[in-house]
Amino acid sequence: QVQLQESGPGLVKPSQTLSLTCTVSGGSITTANYAWNWIRQPPGKGLEWMGGIRSDGGTYGSPSLKSRTSISRDTSKNQFSLQLNSVTPEDTAVYYCARGDSWGMDHWGQGTQVTVSS
Repeated sequence: QVQLQESGPGLVKPSQTLSLTCTVSGGSITTANYAWNWIRQPPGKGLEWMGGIRSDGGTYGSPSLKSRTSISRDTSKNQFSLQLNSVTPEDTAVYYCARGDSWGMDHWGQGTQVTVSS
């Protein structure tokens, strides 16, 4: 059974960089036909897909966030990571990592709260 677990600081100051890591167990992030994604949910709002990294290492992202977002991976640790630059309080959200395929997201992490505040 594939499991995902987000980790990272729960509090980030405005203008700094938010960094999160997703550790995957029960399956490899290099397995073909899957992509590994970051999604967030601000308080009182819906889910927002941020971007992802494919099994071949190619990345793709939401146009609205692409200029501030970087997604990478460490295949030796079976992890993938998110960096979001120049954060503001509007980036406060629960951040999720999830595995996706042609049909959608089929495995999710439990989510981690990140608050942007001075």
